[in-house]
Amino acid sequence: MREKQRAKYTYGVLEKQFRLTFDQAARSRGVTGEVLLQLLESRLDNVVFRLGIAPTRAAARQLVSHRHIIVNGNVLNIPSYSVKAGEVIGVREKSKSLEVVTNALSGFNHSKYPWLEWDKATLSGKLLHIPERADIPENIKEQLIVELYSKF
Repeated sequence: MREKQRAKYTYGVLEKQFRLTFDQAARSRGVTGEVLLQLLESRLDNVVFRLGIAPTRAAARQLVSHRHIIVNGNVLNIPSYSVKAGEVIGVREKSKSLEVVTNALSGFNHSKYPWLEWDKATLSGKLLHIPERADIPENIKEQLIVELYSKF
């Protein structure tokens, strides 16, 4: 029973966060669907995943929540933090030897995303710019999301 309650609570929290992100995209200039994807791509947990520090987005979210990630030299534990262009995201010094981090980084192609830059020596990356829609590899029909959320 507890698992169901926890899952329901987590779903509610994540749904609320997504709704707030959608509302922010709708208020912004530009195409709402593209802005929404850009906002989602610039979330700290997603940037950690894209940099290859974590094998999955869930693992990236957990690394951030457990204070293993630093942004511009400061520990940050907010997965929904919006990373700005030019900010440096890295692994905390005492966390660099974590098995999940070393395994994720071992076979990852860091030149995969043109909006990210990776420094292997310091285990840190930099968000060069907010990605354009053409740069985002997922096959997402963002217009369908906009149509669904515009009804509410």
